[in-house]
Amino acid sequence: MTIAEGQTLPTTSFATMTENGPAPVDHDTLFKGRRVALFSVPGAFTPTCSAKHLPGFVENADALKAKGVHEIVCTAVNDPFVMGAWGKASGVDGKVTMLADGNGDFAKAVGLTMDGSKFGLGQRGQRFAMVINDGVVEKLFVEAPGEFKLSSAEHMLSAL
Repeated sequence: MTIAEGQTLPTTSFATMTENGPAPVDHDTLFKGRRVALFSVPGAFTPTCSAKHLPGFVENADALKAKGVHEIVCTAVNDPFVMGAWGKASGVDGKVTMLADGNGDFAKAVGLTMDGSKFGLGQRGQRFAMVINDGVVEKLFVEAPGEFKLSSAEHMLSAL
């Protein structure tokens, strides 16, 4: 079942790339007492994700923070090495935190997986975005397959 606005995020784990290699990210440290703009992409370095989705959040980081967002998080069912490299190649420069959902645990827990097997991608997270306030989903934007509108930074800004 897909998570809904007003529901508490299930506790799952993410990983991030640090100077010392991959490191776990504590769920409570990320979400407790904070407002987080989180967006999920089907895969790092893929066309729409690299050309539109991630750049939109980088470009609109200051505007989102002006609306009360403490942190902007990009997640994908990729490993932390790939997410780190994608963030570096995309110039996120501390504006967007790149978190790996390596086994898809987060995507499964919120009920937002997709089967990308016909493209050689396997099980992935759908394209979606959410605003999480103190661990509770405040806003949820889920794209229809093949679409990119609702989960954009611009749409999120208009909804805040």
